[in-house]
Amino acid sequence: SMLYLVGLGLGDATDITVKGLEAVRRCSRVYLEAYTSVLTVGKEALEEFYGKELILADRETVEQEADSILKEADVCDVAFLVVGDPFGATTHSDLVLRAVKLGIPYKVIHNASIMNAVGCCGLQLYNFGETVSIVFWTDTWKPESFFDKIEKNRQNGMHTLCLLDIKVKEQSLENLMKGRKIYEPPRYMSVNQAAEQLLAIIQNRRLQGEESEITENTICVGLARVGAPDQKIASGTLYQMSTVELGGPLHSLIVTGAMHPLELEMLKLFSVDSSSFENNAFQRTT
Repeated sequence: SMLYLVGLGLGDATDITVKGLEAVRRCSRVYLEAYTSVLTVGKEALEEFYGKELILADRETVEQEADSILKEADVCDVAFLVVGDPFGATTHSDLVLRAVKLGIPYKVIHNASIMNAVGCCGLQLYNFGETVSIVFWTDTWKPESFFDKIEKNRQNGMHTLCLLDIKVKEQSLENLMKGRKIYEPPRYMSVNQAAEQLLAIIQNRRLQGEESEITENTICVGLARVGAPDQKIASGTLYQMSTVELGGPLHSLIVTGAMHPLELEMLKLFSVDSSSFENNAFQRTT
């Protein structure tokens, strides 16, 4: 018996690797992790392609019922499917550690994740610093910690990949208090919203007499639906990112650091307005 952690890649049902597909077809139980990222196709499309019924595993299931997932795995093969790569955004180390404790062998089958697919915009993966998550602000909660990390990367000449918030299976405060399992419709942060929050922080700090490392003119890249047939890439200033049209989810934003001339050349292929590159006195090249 074996626990397989299988990456599904970024596009549709056919992005699973041949090795991954063979593993899935061998397994008697197949779980689909359903909270760190969102599939561009429905669960049904996957079931049809794999010829297998999938059990949806949301965060609660994985955190509270990891044992039930593993309980099967000591008598039969179990697969745990993750959009992107199994160790992409949210680590599934916990599941691996539990399996090892129970003496269940495991195998990881990798795939493309947003962490490496962002190379599609022409920025060198070697030159990325720490990845940050930008969360939805509320009226009462406006954290800025992600901004400090982006600034630190930029001071070191590094690009920052910003993963944008996904709210799935969120409950309203009222429903939460009343213990009603009624969920709000899913929300996905857009590049526009992320840029607006960054611009607000720059503005706030300026009012406090602080000049940020990142300004309205810092070159950024907006990406939407990377790996899907209708993927979109747009490069331009942070200010331009607040108005660019990229369509449906999922979106990511890159704030650039120092750029190699080759990186700059590539980014120009996706420019919202070529003049933002020519006139950009703030542009730092290595």
